[in-house]
Amino acid sequence: MAAKSNDTDLKDLLKNIGLGKLQLPQFQRSWVWDDTRICKLLESLLSGFPMGAVLNLEYGSVPFGYRLFTGVEDKYKSEIPDGLILDGQQRLTTLFQTLWSKRPVQTCLPTNRDHEIKRYYYINIKEIVKDNADILECIFSVPEDKKLKENIGRDVKLDLSTRASEIENCYFPVNLIYDQIEERSWQIEFMHFYSANVQMIQLYNQFVLNFLIPLQNYKLPVIQLDKSTKKEAVCQIFENVNTGGMPLTVFELVTAIFAAEGHNLRNDWEEIKTEFNKLNIKLLKNLEPHYFLMAMSLLVSYQKNLKGESAVTCKKRDILRMTYADYKQNHDILVQGFKDAANFVVHLGIYSTRNIPYETQLIPLAAIFAYDNSHAKILNQPHGYDKLAQWYWCGVFGELYGGANETRFAKDIFGVLQWLSGGKIPDTINDAHFNATRLLSLCTRNSAAYKGVMALITKDIPLDFMSGKSMDIAAYLDEQTDIHHIYPEVQCTQAGYPAKRWNSVINKTPIYASSNRSIGGRLPSQYLVTMKNKGLTDDEIDAILLSHKITPVFLRNDDFWTYTKDRATRLLDCIEKAMGKTVDGRDSVEIINEFGEKI
Repeated sequence: MAAKSNDTDLKDLLKNIGLGKLQLPQFQRSWVWDDTRICKLLESLLSGFPMGAVLNLEYGSVPFGYRLFTGVEDKYKSEIPDGLILDGQQRLTTLFQTLWSKRPVQTCLPTNRDHEIKRYYYINIKEIVKDNADILECIFSVPEDKKLKENIGRDVKLDLSTRASEIENCYFPVNLIYDQIEERSWQIEFMHFYSANVQMIQLYNQFVLNFLIPLQNYKLPVIQLDKSTKKEAVCQIFENVNTGGMPLTVFELVTAIFAAEGHNLRNDWEEIKTEFNKLNIKLLKNLEPHYFLMAMSLLVSYQKNLKGESAVTCKKRDILRMTYADYKQNHDILVQGFKDAANFVVHLGIYSTRNIPYETQLIPLAAIFAYDNSHAKILNQPHGYDKLAQWYWCGVFGELYGGANETRFAKDIFGVLQWLSGGKIPDTINDAHFNATRLLSLCTRNSAAYKGVMALITKDIPLDFMSGKSMDIAAYLDEQTDIHHIYPEVQCTQAGYPAKRWNSVINKTPIYASSNRSIGGRLPSQYLVTMKNKGLTDDEIDAILLSHKITPVFLRNDDFWTYTKDRATRLLDCIEKAMGKTVDGRDSVEIINEFGEKI
């Protein structure tokens, strides 16, 4: 990579933008400046202040798709650019539209960014040449008809709709600054209009000398990156110089890369989401597009690894190296892989995005399904899905997917597929540990392990407290489901029970919202009577409670201490079964101090 810096005439930059010689990479976001911000940039320009460097990439070896700057005529869409602007888009777009284009600038008010307005920009000549003039106050924007109105639009305050009116009011249109012919014509008409007014002639000459000529000769430093610059370096450079904006996603970068090969990745992703929505796959409703690309990188690199061609990886730099040919080849099988991953997770008792412990865990899971569907066919062998479930639960209760997980994802697809084929136990299973004391700190659904406990309850199809209906996926999604304090919060606080016991997952379970309202803040013995009054037998009530991992007798007796110890034991047993390994700390000092004995 070679870089050099040159001072370049702003006029030349704007000219090349207008001709499509300079364009933007596809990953650049849209122009977003409001009217006030535009005026402030013009103020800086008129004041002669530096505006920062522009970063330009010589177009050639880096396969980025490109697009015209906002405001450039569509007839230049077919133009192959000489360079792509990596930094300076917002400033150059603003200056192109205000100083070069003859069309009104499509912008917005700072107080209402959703409401589009069209503006032309002018300089008040009389005011700007005054000593100690406030330059910002000398810059005016007017509507598309070039008439400033007041009294709710009834009265015209300033009319600049004709050249004669511009000259009479001494407002110079900024879009003539670099138009030599029109600027000269405007000047001639001005001189003719004020031919008998020496003072106005002098005033205009002062404006030309102090502002117009400096603007016409304004230069910007341009850092030029040559064709040898690799795309990974370009992406990193772009992120480094855009620290003030929104972080650039890998999806946007790959979109730009694939656009150079004629593929619209954004449209492709919309089609994928539409397909997921048609199938009513709740778990994939909010799937991030870069998750799909990470899974694609895992799948592609795993296949190449088996041939000895590459390491298994899904880091950003590796996603950027992925070819469109590899993407296209594996597209359909990965889409199916995500469908299968979602269905698998549903069978584990997780029915919606809100309840999934780690959405990121779908990445390796989808890649595993995709490869197995298209190559291995080993999940259907005895205990295949049981092994996959064990791996999944170890990730959840080991709380292993909370940070940057690219390395773990790579280990997962390799380790799980090898394990299914008779190889060693994957690292995720070996790395996973759950301590019994963790139950006491699982209080909200912000925790993956908390969601995991709820899923283990839901997986066994519990029965709703008041209706006795099975809470399968259809009923779960049809009904509004709450997380219920089994021993009501109000009773626990009044009794002075420790919050870590009554407000933890130990004392919570999913039930329908209507049932939760019926229970209210009553003691268990009281709402169990209500359940019986609704027509449920004692045996049916016992079955309901047992389906939630609750021993009935302890609730009937309002025995909070024994009930919570027993339920903690039951939940830990479920976790051990799901993980296929022993829970740590069941006989720890903290557990014994809290429950009186090991659990």
